[in-house]
Parts: sequence; structure tokens; C-alpha cells
Amino acid sequence: MTHAMLKGANIPLDATAVRAVLRWSPGQGVPDVDASALLLGAGGRVRCDEDFVFYNQPRHPSGTVWRLGKKRVTEGLTDTVGADLAGVEAEVGRILLVASADDIAFENVPALALEVYDAASEGGEPVARFDIRPETGAETALICGELYRRGDGWRLRAVGEGYSNGLVGLATDFGISVDDSAPDEEPVREPAGPAPQAGTQAPAAAQAPARTQAPAAAPAPTAAPFPLPPEQPPGYGYPPPPATQPAPSAQPAYGYPQPVAAAVTGADPEFRLPPQGPQFIRG
Repeated sequence: MTHAMLKGANIPLDATAVRAVLRWSPGQGVPDVDASALLLGAGGRVRCDEDFVFYNQPRHPSGTVWRLGKKRVTEGLTDTVGADLAGVEAEVGRILLVASADDIAFENVPALALEVYDAASEGGEPVARFDIRPETGAETALICGELYRRGDGWRLRAVGEGYSNGLVGLATDFGISVDDSAPDEEPVREPAGPAPQAGTQAPAAAQAPARTQAPAAAPAPTAAPFPLPPEQPPGYGYPPPPATQPAPSAQPAYGYPQPVAAAVTGADPEFRLPPQGPQFIRG
């Protein structure tokens, strides 16, 4: 027989392994719902980030809690968490059964319910069912129920409490280290050349634009035995006029330096540091 549970009610569990199934009805404007679990130790907090089983970390290192994934069934959609209660580490006193949506309030999720099955009974009726009605409707993450130790056994409690700041807020509240921010920082750019030391002035060549002026004309001979020819364009080893000046990649002529490439001054507007800690992005 299935126990129809109300918020705050609890029942004993005879099963040594269970399946906790979230159910809801799909439709236009209904968000995708994800099931997850938190294994809590002393003080009602996780022992480490690995105690959080969710879509990017679908199995606990101990192998006793895992996600079974989503299914489409006659009644709608489901997402399931499995737990081997007999094998759960002694330090774990509670397992929270959580539902989260993609930043959309649960008032938009119709017919949300938690059903708990004996994992040894395939195709049987659920041991318990809890029809979840969010308190405010603005919640984007809900603690639907919890499995907790009582003596040598386990019990199930219907909770139905939520968070308006989503799975990140819920996980943080129970000790998960989450850094979901991406600060707007500009990348560090390398200078075009070595920077002058403090208290000194940069050489004039570094201050002036590259190759904006032709080199000074060679000094005239001290004595001319015959009249000088008419003035000619720069030549004989000097750079050609700008219109025919070779591309920067060409070999510089007669010892003149290669033009200095302009320093990169603009920052890449798309640059972002990656988030740290558990990342709530579907893989």
C-alpha cells in the first residue's frame, strides 16, 4: 500500500535500497526539472563537495547514491535518484532529495510529486507519494524529502521547502563550495618592448611612431671639383618613398631597423575567467 504523505510527515522504510522518483507534467513554459541528492554528515552539512550528486556529478564516490536519469512515461516526465541505504557510510546521517529548475519558479511546474519505491520491487507500487506544493511558488530549488537514520534503520520525511536562488543557493547552504561568478577582468597583455626602469625616461626611438621620418641626409662633401647634379629622390641605400616602401615583412635595407608592430591596446571583450567549484552547467 502507498502512503500518501503530507508535508512534515514521516514513515519508516523497510527497504534496504530505494528509488526516489520526481514526477511532473510537461507543457509549454514548463522548465526542465532535475533531481539531485546531498549526503549530510555531522552538523547537517556535507563532508566534501563529492557528497553532492547532481547532473554533472551523477554518482557518489562510495557508489551508494546515484542518478538514474530522466524518462518520459504515461503520467509525464520523471527524474530518479537511487540509494543503497544498507551501504551508505556510517558518517552520513541524512540524504536530501532535491528538485531544481532552470531559474524558473516552481509555480510553473504542474503536478510535481515525489514517489519512493523499494528498489527490490520492480514494477510495484511506490512505498510513499508526496504531492509537492511550493510555499510561495517563487522557489527555483526544492528539498522534496529526506532519508534519515533512526536507530539501525531509515525513515522518509516529506519536506517541501524551497530556495528562490536555485541549486547554487541550496548547495551553498549545506556546505558546498560554489563559485558561480565570472568576473569581468581584462587579460594581461605583454608590452611591445621592454619597459623603461623606474625613474628613467624611455629612449626617443621608443616614444616616436615607427618609421614616420626619413633618415637625415648624408653630409655634403667638403669640396666639389665639379657642379653638383640636381637633387634626386632618396636612394643609394636609403629607404624608398612611402608609396613604394616594402611591406614590414620584407628584409630591411642597409641596416635600417624593421618597423615595430603597434602594441595591442584593446582588450578582448569576450574574455572570461572560468567558474570554480561545482559548475551547474549541463555537460
